[in-house]
Amino acid sequence: MDPSCGNCWTNPKKDSWKATLLLAYQSLGVVYGDLSISPLYVYKSTFAEDIHHSETNEEIFGVLSFVFWTLTLVPLFKYVFIVLRADDNGEGGTFALYSLICRHAKVSLLPNQQVADEALSTYILEPPPTTKNSSRVKAVLENHKSLHVALLILVLLGTCMVIGDVFSAVSGLELSMSKDHHQYAMVPITCFILVCLFALQHYGTHRIGFFFAPIVLTWLLCISALGLYNIFHWNHHVYQALSPSYMIRFLKKTRKGGWMSLGGILLCITGSEAMFADLGHFSHAAIQIAFTFLVYPALILAYMGQAAYLSRHHHTIHKIGYYVSVPESVRWPVLVVAILASVVGSQAIISGTFSIINQSQSLGCFPRVKVIHTSEKIHGQIYIPEINWMLMILCIAVTIGFRDIKHMGNASGLAVMAVMLVTTCLTSLVIILCWHKPPLVALCFLLFFGSIELLYFSASLIKFLEGAWLPILLALFLVTIMFVWHYTTVKKYEYDLHNKVSLEWLLALGPSLGIARVPGVGLVFTDLTSGIPANFSRFVTNLPAFHRVLVFVCIKSVPVPYVPPAERYLVGRVGPAAHRSYRCIVRYGYRDVHQDVDSFESELVSRLLEFIRYDWYKAHGGIMDVRKEEEEEGAGSTSECRLAVIGTVSLSAFEMEDEAEPASVSVGFQTVDSVSDIVEIGVPERRVRFACETEVQVQVQEEVRDLYEAQQAGIAFILGHSHVRAKQGSSVWKRLAINLGYNFLRRNCRGADVSLKVPPASLLEVGMVYIV
Repeated sequence: MDPSCGNCWTNPKKDSWKATLLLAYQSLGVVYGDLSISPLYVYKSTFAEDIHHSETNEEIFGVLSFVFWTLTLVPLFKYVFIVLRADDNGEGGTFALYSLICRHAKVSLLPNQQVADEALSTYILEPPPTTKNSSRVKAVLENHKSLHVALLILVLLGTCMVIGDVFSAVSGLELSMSKDHHQYAMVPITCFILVCLFALQHYGTHRIGFFFAPIVLTWLLCISALGLYNIFHWNHHVYQALSPSYMIRFLKKTRKGGWMSLGGILLCITGSEAMFADLGHFSHAAIQIAFTFLVYPALILAYMGQAAYLSRHHHTIHKIGYYVSVPESVRWPVLVVAILASVVGSQAIISGTFSIINQSQSLGCFPRVKVIHTSEKIHGQIYIPEINWMLMILCIAVTIGFRDIKHMGNASGLAVMAVMLVTTCLTSLVIILCWHKPPLVALCFLLFFGSIELLYFSASLIKFLEGAWLPILLALFLVTIMFVWHYTTVKKYEYDLHNKVSLEWLLALGPSLGIARVPGVGLVFTDLTSGIPANFSRFVTNLPAFHRVLVFVCIKSVPVPYVPPAERYLVGRVGPAAHRSYRCIVRYGYRDVHQDVDSFESELVSRLLEFIRYDWYKAHGGIMDVRKEEEEEGAGSTSECRLAVIGTVSLSAFEMEDEAEPASVSVGFQTVDSVSDIVEIGVPERRVRFACETEVQVQVQEEVRDLYEAQQAGIAFILGHSHVRAKQGSSVWKRLAINLGYNFLRRNCRGADVSLKVPPASLLEVGMVYIV
């Protein structure tokens, strides 16, 4: 919703230190819940393999060395110091990287993109000097359509693996409980907590999230204190294990068993991706301060403390776990805090899944689902009922079906490393295309961090039959759904583009052809940004009448996270002013939440009123620049030639009585050519004065009155109801994807009218058969 959206794109990142520290504190409950509970299961999962905890302590010290350097290189160096810089207007995540790449190289597969979109304040790019090598990489990417498809599949795979990481919510909850005391109650208790957690989602995170940060802070302080206690009480020489030489000794001694145990060690960085994915809710400084000065030291102390305890207790090899290192006197309080921290970590994963599905839907890569905005003040907090209940059923099924926590850890580990590998690949492209660094720098980044992640990924992949198959299966299933939906959506757009009707056909419609204009406003929804859609010609052919005021509405996504409300609407005429036909292009970013139908109706009419006055006065030379005090040459309004970015203006300034003097107001505008998509480069926002003559004022009043009377008569939503079939001679894969896959998804997902929340009484659907 735009009121709340306004707070998201004007992100006050550069704030005082007090505000930054407050953001760092709040980030604990949102970003670090999953990462902070990793000490519960890392050692347990690692020593579940065929390695032994000997008297020499080489195994436990080797594992500690791996944990220390993995935490140092991946979350600290890679994410905190490098990847966080690859933000998209303050937003992070896989889609942010893809959006950056699409804006710097023409590799986007999104339909109906316009050059006019590049004038958005959140789109504008700084043009640093490019090197010859980076230009070559850009040219190779742009000239090969197969690379565009491969890049999109890579992005979709990364996002689907993030959804696959939901299994860490299950493993975290189970491992937060001591198996020794709850061996038989662990699965039922986990299922009960999961049901309660998913059942509370519709209330929104903001209602229960105010105590998330204190819980995670308490947990981090708790494991830090326990770590220090174990270090000084059991083995204060454990710091020696931080030497990389212990990693080499560990691998030499354990060989294949040590390599397979890396699948347990990698769980120490589970949740690191959240630092980048949730960047938009906080700031670079807040994320960096929270991790560098609190989360990172607390985790290192926790792992060192566990290693110090185990180095003096070799008889506990059969029950290695976190709680054996916790003194008996504080074990129950620690257990309670651990369960609460695990719930916080699970909540972060669930909320992240909702956000990813919403972004995928905005980019045309996921079937339509119902998105509920759960907070009027906090933008981005959403709830998707269908996804929520599907995830709950899936998590409960995994909890009951797997039972073995080791299998759940394997599933979570593979999903984590797949996401990190995708992030590394995309960041390498950002280094070349967006930061304009030499390809050698990107190659070093890719080889260094990619080799670390590939090592862990191979250790996880070897456990394919021991639980790692689950995230792969889920990711492939979701990627198939996303790609089939996106592919067919693009084919439908191409069909509409090739079968659109000319403007002359629309202007020729009149009483002489038996066409009547009925009272009301007709909103014709289409994916086209120019021309008349074929579904409207079909509508007029079968029902020779259309509304007195006709608006062709195109709701489109642009590769930016947010579109400022003042730049969301592009408005123009279709035909002469007497025809009362308009075009309105409504632009949303991939993190924007679409408006409700009531607010959309009033907003659309308001923007049309603003455009009518602006267009008339500009066409008749009545707009004067206050700063330059010179008339601008206006474009004629007799054809579909110009669109204007209509900003937010108080309508009271435009209310003109019959004997009133012309009002002087300020309005933000920018004109663009909708035919050739040439943007007029100039001042994005000007102050203009309406100094109109009586004749023009009367014409404006007539058009405004017609719009007002049409609105009072009612607004009708004219939507296409599509039936898509693959044309004869298509390949088997295309027929399967369209005739079976897409049509099955279309029949079982929400219709466009439900997504737009159109009242049934105002809906007119026009059936269209697409042969693609």
